[in-house]
Amino acid sequence: RPGWHIECSAMSTCCLGNHFDIHGGGMDLQFPHHENEIAQSEGATGEKFVNYWMHNGFVRINEEKMSKSLGNFFTVKEVLKSYRPEVIRFFILSSHYRSPLNYSDEHLDEAATALTRIYNALRGVDATGTDLLQTYQLRFEQAMDDDFNTPVALAVLFDLARELNKAKDTDQTQANALASSLKTLGGILGILSDDPEAFLQQTDGDDQNQLSPAVIEEKIQARIDAKKNKNWAIADQIRDELKQQGVILEDAPGGITTWRRE
Repeated sequence: RPGWHIECSAMSTCCLGNHFDIHGGGMDLQFPHHENEIAQSEGATGEKFVNYWMHNGFVRINEEKMSKSLGNFFTVKEVLKSYRPEVIRFFILSSHYRSPLNYSDEHLDEAATALTRIYNALRGVDATGTDLLQTYQLRFEQAMDDDFNTPVALAVLFDLARELNKAKDTDQTQANALASSLKTLGGILGILSDDPEAFLQQTDGDDQNQLSPAVIEEKIQARIDAKKNKNWAIADQIRDELKQQGVILEDAPGGITTWRRE
């Protein structure tokens, strides 16, 4: 029994000292591994070993634990070929760290859609302020203080985004305050650090088949010219062609057209 457990006690005390704050690991390590690690470490040093133990749930694929032995194993590097890093991070945050994480392309697509919705709310608003709206800050902190309850913390961000969309057309000062709070609280989770335009127009993964920004801008200009000439059929055709390529056009007052990836 000692081998594996002794190895971890040796590494932990060597790198972090006889006593440290947080020790992580999978749910399957609680017994016997971590219990043995505690017993032998405290027996050897006479000191309390760790203050907090955080045991994460398994990554599951088709309701089975991901493992090399089952042949359902993949790496983050492989997932990054299809999804951006921030989308993967958002997907992981959407489940509590102690809960199983059910991996699928469908769930990652849902994460990408949800993150796009939040970035779309931040679009065109000044989010550089530093003052946080206390109501949302308190709810966010309560969620994170409750054993890092990131799904509830994300729900606070969605509430902020919804209120931000309402305030954009009615109260610019309030909109800026909401945007600042949204971006700051998101930053605590490691998301929403990108410029909204850059995120919304960026390609996913290493997809080389998506239209380049230069080509998209050319098509938008052609659509603007068609509308000026009252050639509505051509304008609609360009919009529909771009949509088929995963590019959504959004017309704003004053003849301004913006675009984002679907």
